[in-house]
Amino acid sequence: MMIPKISYLASSLGLAIAVSAPTVFAQQVNDADVEKISVIGSRLSVRSATESTAPVDIIGVAELQATGMTETARALQFLVPSFNFPTSSITDGSDAVRPASLRGLSPDHTLVLINGKRRHGSALVHLNGTMGRGSSNVDLNAIPMSAIKRIEILRDGAAAQYGSDAIAGVINLVLKDNMSGGEISLNGGQTFDDDGEQYKISSSQGIRFAEDGFATISAEYHHKNKTNRAGLDPRKQYADINGQPDPREATANRLNHSVGDASFENLALMVNVGYKLGEGEIYAFADISQRKTQSGAFFRLPSDARNIPEIYPDGFLPEIAPETNDHAITLGYKFELADWQWDLSANTGASRYQYYVNNSLNASLGPTSPTSAYAGGMRNNEQNLNLDASKLFAFVNDSDLVVSGGVSYRKNSYKIFQGDELSYQNYGYQNKGAGMQGFGGFTPASTVDESRNNVGVYVEVENQLTEQFNWGAALRQEHYSDFGNNTSWKLAGRYEFAPNWAIRSTINSGFRAPSVQQLYFSNLSTLFVADPITGVLNPVESGTFNNTSPVVKALGQGELKAEESRSVSLGLTYQGDNGVTFTLDGYRIDIDDRIILTGSVSRANPVIDQLLGNNAAQSVRFFTNAVDSRTQGVEAVVAYQMSLAEYGDVKLSLSAQYSDTDIKQIKVPSLLGGLEQALFDDVEKTRLTDANPKNSFSAGISHTYGDFTTNLRLNRFGPYTLGYATGNYEFGAKTIADISVNYAVNSQLDFTLGVNNLFDTYPDEQPVINQFNGIFKYPNTNAPFGFNGGYYFAEARYTF
Repeated sequence: MMIPKISYLASSLGLAIAVSAPTVFAQQVNDADVEKISVIGSRLSVRSATESTAPVDIIGVAELQATGMTETARALQFLVPSFNFPTSSITDGSDAVRPASLRGLSPDHTLVLINGKRRHGSALVHLNGTMGRGSSNVDLNAIPMSAIKRIEILRDGAAAQYGSDAIAGVINLVLKDNMSGGEISLNGGQTFDDDGEQYKISSSQGIRFAEDGFATISAEYHHKNKTNRAGLDPRKQYADINGQPDPREATANRLNHSVGDASFENLALMVNVGYKLGEGEIYAFADISQRKTQSGAFFRLPSDARNIPEIYPDGFLPEIAPETNDHAITLGYKFELADWQWDLSANTGASRYQYYVNNSLNASLGPTSPTSAYAGGMRNNEQNLNLDASKLFAFVNDSDLVVSGGVSYRKNSYKIFQGDELSYQNYGYQNKGAGMQGFGGFTPASTVDESRNNVGVYVEVENQLTEQFNWGAALRQEHYSDFGNNTSWKLAGRYEFAPNWAIRSTINSGFRAPSVQQLYFSNLSTLFVADPITGVLNPVESGTFNNTSPVVKALGQGELKAEESRSVSLGLTYQGDNGVTFTLDGYRIDIDDRIILTGSVSRANPVIDQLLGNNAAQSVRFFTNAVDSRTQGVEAVVAYQMSLAEYGDVKLSLSAQYSDTDIKQIKVPSLLGGLEQALFDDVEKTRLTDANPKNSFSAGISHTYGDFTTNLRLNRFGPYTLGYATGNYEFGAKTIADISVNYAVNSQLDFTLGVNNLFDTYPDEQPVINQFNGIFKYPNTNAPFGFNGGYYFAEARYTF
């Protein structure tokens, strides 16, 4: 079979795919529909998912909307079993930008693209006990869902095509590109417990200009109130008066913590533009978003030594109120020259994360302390310049060979801004702790302004040698200004051994360069460390030191180096004539030199005490290449659609995954030999290997009858284990049921009513000893589906 002439797009052969229904409610399409879709990264004509050499998921806008979920990352979690987006609470900045991951690996092992172009990561570093501790990730929720046409998820290593970060896979957000028309929608709902009220107003408008130009403008405003599942505080609140209980004890507010989803306001705007110029096409897309979040820290008792009773006679709950800002712009030109298809593009993007602390105080200033302050912030900038080219060449067996190549340049910059003096200073009042409580500000010593750059060159080939067999290969060379060179490669193939049946396989190497956040982040903050016997949380001033710090250099840490991976996958696919598709893929991913944020090593160690000298930190933690790991798993997808004649149409889908991560080796600097447990303790080992559900399952049915469409979805989250200072604890599997009904009034107006978590399911409660006096009932640092219970919603949508 000859490969037809195609419209070439930049980047990878790994996404040579099209649309089927690999996830719950994913849409099946016929051959005519397939030809209308150009998947970013495809070198050959668009294929069905069963004909790709690696497993993929394609999520259409209808599938995202059917979930009733207002956050893109949360919707993906319920549509793609290999995607994890756990809930966390009282985890400082991570309450505002939560980590997400693919195949149980770290959040920074998944590369995110928009229209095939690399997206910048968040400036935030996850520090306090969340999944992916020590990593940074792309904030998917910064992109308005109303701007998304579909989402493509490649579940395979792709560093040879895209460069750093694509170890677990690639998520590509394809933007709407309609020439005219649009829609506006209003979504609102709340939990069964009458909190977490939220509403979102979204719109998208396509505009045609000139003969072949378009601009699609999408915007949304999203407001959400907090949820709170904290238990009542049984502790003694006030100090005794003359040996007798304070009378206020009887009327004290016992619901003094806030454990649940943070409240926020989010405003986002996205523009996607295309215009044919001569024989080529100019394209551009840009976005800007701002989110203001409010979440609580630990409540300070009225009698707490850190309180100033003159300011807060009844104690106080510090409020962390970060503001996150993301913006990016991409400009490119596609054209043909000398029988080559070229794509020249440039983009720049930035994430700024600013900390504000309210309802707090600096106890070292005494009764005159203000109650709010700016605590500083971080900014991550990224610029990319890419030139890609593709051409067909005659090859053996009367076939064509697609040869592609390109060069890329990227610059990453990272800044830390100091906070107000009030946010970090020690003014000496009664030897009380320094800085604003809840989040101590960045000090002048923590500020950085650093950058690095890299150049990458790649070449790819792909060939449909026979009707039954196609193959591909890629090779990439990268040079980084800070750690040197890396070479990655990939081989892939598919063989149809019987009608409708095929096997496929990939083998590749990959890498992830240490992020600029991991290279340069530093801070002095108050951590609450659990006593290994009692489980009581005690405050500790912990210093996070970057690799340029004399303290870390003196430990013999050396420069961070790239993580390197080797992965292999083997799959079986079936594409029946009866509307059934089936894929089964197994994989193994070995990663060497994984970067972790160590545990805190206290001054009790004489080496640490000597190195810290007069530094205010009571302990040291830093980033290091400490772990070699192996992740293995299997993923299965079944989809079926059928007509019931006068009773409508039905789409069925089943998908499941199993994954397991093991630690092969732990390495620490030689000067700290014997401190392996302190640097990477059992809690962190468990977080790396067992904190995500080892298996998950989704089943969905969508029935369309006349003007009504009913969606029913079941998601099972398998057991997972969390580590505590008192030992590990396994949380049981849970099944979540969601249902929604859509009524189309006419071709323009429709309404949806639905319930997520229909049976009000909660995760298992934590062991009593780890509940902090019954206040933290649920696992607040890693709850796979949250702990808010049931949620009902309504949505109205008007298309024009």
